[in-house]
Amino acid sequence: MPEVLRHDLIIVGSGLAGLRAAIEASVVSKGKLDIAIISKVQTNRSHSVCAQGGTAAVLYPDEGDSYLLHAWDTVKGSDFLADQDVVMRFVKESPRQIYLLEHWGCPWSRREDGRIAQWLFGGHSFPRSTYASDVTGFFEMQTLWGILHKFDNITLYPEWCVTKIIVENGEYRGLTALEIRKGTLHLFTSKALIWAPGGGLRMYNFTSYSHTSTGDGFAIPFEAGFTLKDMEFIQFHPTGLVPSGIVIIEAARGEGGVLRNKNGERFMEKVAPQHKELAPRDVVARAMMKEILEGRGFEGPNGLDYLQLDLTHLDKEVITKKLAAVVEVCNMIGIDPKVEPIPVRPVAHYPMGGVWCNIEGESEVKGIWIAGEVGCLSLHGANRLGTNSTAECLVWGAITGRNAALYVQKKENTPSSIQIEEFQEEEKRIFDKLLGRESGEDSYSIRRELRTIMDNCFYIFRDGATMRGGLSKIKMLKDRFREVAVKDKDKIYNSDLLAAIELNNLLTCAEVIALSAVMREESRGSHYRYDFPQRDDDKFLAHTLARKTADGINIEYEPVKILYWKPVERKY
Repeated sequence: MPEVLRHDLIIVGSGLAGLRAAIEASVVSKGKLDIAIISKVQTNRSHSVCAQGGTAAVLYPDEGDSYLLHAWDTVKGSDFLADQDVVMRFVKESPRQIYLLEHWGCPWSRREDGRIAQWLFGGHSFPRSTYASDVTGFFEMQTLWGILHKFDNITLYPEWCVTKIIVENGEYRGLTALEIRKGTLHLFTSKALIWAPGGGLRMYNFTSYSHTSTGDGFAIPFEAGFTLKDMEFIQFHPTGLVPSGIVIIEAARGEGGVLRNKNGERFMEKVAPQHKELAPRDVVARAMMKEILEGRGFEGPNGLDYLQLDLTHLDKEVITKKLAAVVEVCNMIGIDPKVEPIPVRPVAHYPMGGVWCNIEGESEVKGIWIAGEVGCLSLHGANRLGTNSTAECLVWGAITGRNAALYVQKKENTPSSIQIEEFQEEEKRIFDKLLGRESGEDSYSIRRELRTIMDNCFYIFRDGATMRGGLSKIKMLKDRFREVAVKDKDKIYNSDLLAAIELNNLLTCAEVIALSAVMREESRGSHYRYDFPQRDDDKFLAHTLARKTADGINIEYEPVKILYWKPVERKY
């Protein structure tokens, strides 16, 4: 019999959404709930610390901004695939989170008049990206981390990798997690679960994600019967530093940085005459790749041809003070952005899709809430506006924390007959098959092949024949994974075992992304097809729903909620 670790509420993920949910649940329950936070990494190494640019919120209606304007920008930026009830709730809730973090000690940058400073980001028609220098995510995480330690009802499980969610008759029953430092599998039970482990696009070669962001948050629920939504929509941030993929913050363009091709031309003036470099990310990324594919890029390492982000005409003091992290990162590769351009190209950055949930963050499974990047409320639609993501984490972290706490306070413990059986099955999968197999396929070779497929078949420009070929190859890799053998047989900090578990999740995500993209025969937001270059509102003004069945992945569609604005042509 396994040791059972019992709590009232379990939160998986220790980024912005997870920490915000834990704080809210503790406040609502007055510290009486026994809360656990499980994270694959040390808490302050969650990917949220990499968020640089800011958090979107309407703070200055007296200066011309408004909820309606923020909502319109978000809906238009989404290429009209965002659910408008979700968007309106979001824009109204976000300012409260900014002021709450200020109250908790977040060192927001300030204007000369002492009020909170905000940047103008791509697709926004008003400066509303609240920032703390150019390391906003770090300071937001530090602020929440400090508040978290005021509560003694929270247990942390850092470096524990969740491997399975247990569901019985449509209700949550627990989960299994691998303690990485010992290599032992454990069974957790609780009355409710908040699922907030973040996204992950490490199935691409050139990506801004940390190495631990391997799509676990999508794949594990999908295997448990949850629906994944709009997974074909992958955001490629326009300015990924070549060759590392680290994002050069959008604020660099907000401060006046311009994009140039090898001829010195500022091409965005023709593509988006009004917004130029601050058009939405899908527009800028496509324009950049068009320049590169048509031979106007610079030759880069490993096929990473690039363009230049030019800040050299800006005041050097502005660059040093406002873009300190940009300067630091560039200096690491021998570039001084104050006097020479930065090599950049679009980088796989953010999945607009995720695990289906409603406006309250509730999943299809009773007792489970979804928060943050891993979820798909349909806030971002087919293209996310910069700085809406961290705001989403804070807003729905609070919403799900409150809802789950209220649920747990009323919920009685109910016995389950399948927890031990599910645990034993997971033990066999990990230890008897992956770790126990003496010889077989190499997980690292399969991962390299997967990345090449995703780069070649599911990048910015797509077409049906190429994607179908890519999907077929992904399925072949999944077949090969069944014979993967982990060479390192030790259990303590076994990175080979963890890599194999992660690869399984990456393959699951890749297949859903691929099939969803093949089925959507139109171009919308980040999903652009050469063979279907126009948006088709008659057939595809709808969300893609992917579910696992006995016969494979089933694709259906769900109508977009349109309450205020009908689709029109996007012009920037």
